[in-house]
Amino acid sequence: MKRFILKRLGLSVITVLLVCIIVFFLTHILPGDVARQYLGRGATEDDLREFRHVFELDRPLLSQLFTWINHLLHGNLGQSMQYRGPVTDLLLPAIGYSSKLAGVAFFIIVPVSIAGGVISAMNRGKKIDRAITVGGLSASVIPEFVWAILLVLVFGVIFQIFPVTAFPRRGSHDLLTQIWYLILPSISLLLVLFGYIARITRAGVIEALDSDYMRTAVLKGLSRRKAVVKHVLRNALLPTIAVVASQIPYLIGGLIAVEIVFNYPGFGTILKGAVDARDYSVLQAGVIISSFVIVLFQLIADILFAVLNPRIRQKVSE
Repeated sequence: MKRFILKRLGLSVITVLLVCIIVFFLTHILPGDVARQYLGRGATEDDLREFRHVFELDRPLLSQLFTWINHLLHGNLGQSMQYRGPVTDLLLPAIGYSSKLAGVAFFIIVPVSIAGGVISAMNRGKKIDRAITVGGLSASVIPEFVWAILLVLVFGVIFQIFPVTAFPRRGSHDLLTQIWYLILPSISLLLVLFGYIARITRAGVIEALDSDYMRTAVLKGLSRRKAVVKHVLRNALLPTIAVVASQIPYLIGGLIAVEIVFNYPGFGTILKGAVDARDYSVLQAGVIISSFVIVLFQLIADILFAVLNPRIRQKVSE
């Protein structure tokens, strides 16, 4: 098992390193002159030369790459060209806002999706089973930003049940108010992720319902409901935990689109602004942080799969 974890950890480090290299070169092959864009047409050659020197844009690309990676390893994300300040000071508040939205969405998505899968499995072949399965699959093929726009139009504009933004006005920053403003964005993410998690949960519950220990429990006089709670859920939901961990990257990707639609000052909004302004430092740092989080949770998901799945655990031990 230790060998498996070390192997996955090594692959994760290599993946992050490759992402760093790719992101660096992709941001530097964008057309146009960054110095001219920021200083304007009236800038002299001396002004342009000074700008490139300050932001180290006049050095060879390989030299810039090694310096940038060295700064990353020391926690230095560079200086924002747009805001003329440390990238860390810009991203940390945005990461906090995005983490808050992700947390609310997570605590809505997981219970609702698991409950949907359990209900579907307990009513196998019935109308409610088909409704949950087909409805979840159909909802998952529609992108988050489309759901976000539809939800804003229906529940924010027409019925005016929820606010059309995800950020409360000044003076309304208590916890319950913040959560209320984040409900609609969270539902946008729920509609995309519900189908897959519910389907995996349904398959695990059905497998547990058809198992020998379930039949033995019923024959011993245990009611079907108690047998489900005591035996089925405990065994069926373990693989679902690993599946939920593997969905974290999709949740992070969905946050970017949802934040833009709801005008939420989170990580995705900062990245969009960096792309529009061609702020290399912010864009690079944002993509690297996103990649690191995705790789980290994918590593956790792989380890959970190996720990919770007996077949994989036995294969790893061999």
